[in-house]
Amino acid sequence: MRVATRALVDDRAHILVHEAPRSDDRMDRPVARPPPWRRYAPHSVTGALAIGVATWLLVGASGRVYRTPLDRLTVATVTRGPFEDYIAVRGAAAPFTTEYLTAEQGGVVKQVLVEDGATVKAHQLLIVMSNAALQLQVASREADTASQVNALEDTRLQLEEGRFKYQHDLLDIEHQIEKLKGDLARDKILLDGKAIAPFVYAQERADYAYELKLQQATLATRDVERHVREAQLAQLGRTLARLNENVAAAKASLDALTIRAPMAGQLTALDVEVGQSKAAGTVLGQVDSLDRFKLTAEVDEFYLGRIAPGQTALFTVDGRDYEATIVKIYPQVANGTFRIDLHFGNPAPRDIHVGQAIDMRLELGGAAPATMLPNGPFYQDTGGRWLFVLSPDGRSAVRRNVRLGRRNPDYVEVLEGLEPGEKVIISGYEAFQRVDRVEFERSSRGG
Repeated sequence: MRVATRALVDDRAHILVHEAPRSDDRMDRPVARPPPWRRYAPHSVTGALAIGVATWLLVGASGRVYRTPLDRLTVATVTRGPFEDYIAVRGAAAPFTTEYLTAEQGGVVKQVLVEDGATVKAHQLLIVMSNAALQLQVASREADTASQVNALEDTRLQLEEGRFKYQHDLLDIEHQIEKLKGDLARDKILLDGKAIAPFVYAQERADYAYELKLQQATLATRDVERHVREAQLAQLGRTLARLNENVAAAKASLDALTIRAPMAGQLTALDVEVGQSKAAGTVLGQVDSLDRFKLTAEVDEFYLGRIAPGQTALFTVDGRDYEATIVKIYPQVANGTFRIDLHFGNPAPRDIHVGQAIDMRLELGGAAPATMLPNGPFYQDTGGRWLFVLSPDGRSAVRRNVRLGRRNPDYVEVLEGLEPGEKVIISGYEAFQRVDRVEFERSSRGG
């Protein structure tokens, strides 16, 4: 046993002697450090796993969570009571009637006889315009009319001349017939007494027959020519009537170059200067009534289906209460609103002016019992489809789907999803769009 142990010791000594450093390698040599990723990788993996596990536990337990101090939010309580169905609308006083000054004919402005804002009377002369081309057109039409009048008079003269000529010719024929008739009666006696030759009597009979035929032909020709002349007269008369109408229209066009006030009132929005050229159809200004007014208002398009003529709006002017009725709805939507016109009831407010702003309470329906939630910015962010309801302990709020109905400036009607007594966040939900749960922290003001 000792021999074996000694042999093992000798072998180890031999190895140590064999691997001993040389005399030139006895100095210390630096040991290379492992790269950073190898040194920190275990710690990073461990941290990531810990964060992942914590996140999984948090999300798995309560969904996406947002933490905020409660004093930064507005909280309201769901209640039960009479819901008043109305909306607040701001209207403006406007003229009851407005008549526009429109250039029926294009032309150049020659005179402007009033100033913008002036009070005018009905039919008062306001603007004078000129149009050289229109004036030439009127002169040309008048010349055509004169030519047609001359042609009509010539045709009438020819008709009269023809009538007199045929009358003269028929008188001659009738005289000749009567003369031949007397000759035949006399010569018949002579022929019977063989006082004249038979051929003389035959010639007189032939002349008599000829005059009769000539009379018939002359009468027929006279009637035909008279019908032709009368047709020409009728045609010329119709042509002349049209020309007179054209001349009248042209003169009316010239008269339209003179702009007059269509009614009594105040002249506004006048847009003319001497020397300007205005095309036909251009609006030059307007005249607004001064004795009567109406209200115009812009209403949110959300209420387009709930606004109808006949609905009443209540308002106060100078401490007195008045009402107005919707008379017209303009369904065109612009910038999220549509326009309505309202007429004042009796009595109407006095001492108001165009453009005066009036705050109104527009009644949409009568008061009725309902579950209600105070109105707030949350509606614009959620569309009334969901909101955050506080837990009984008041430490958090959970997202809940709801169905809301009518709104007024103070309350929103609750149809489904909430019960009276529950508390709801009604402030803005900009930060809560992707959140399932809101947890309340200690107030930042309290340190």
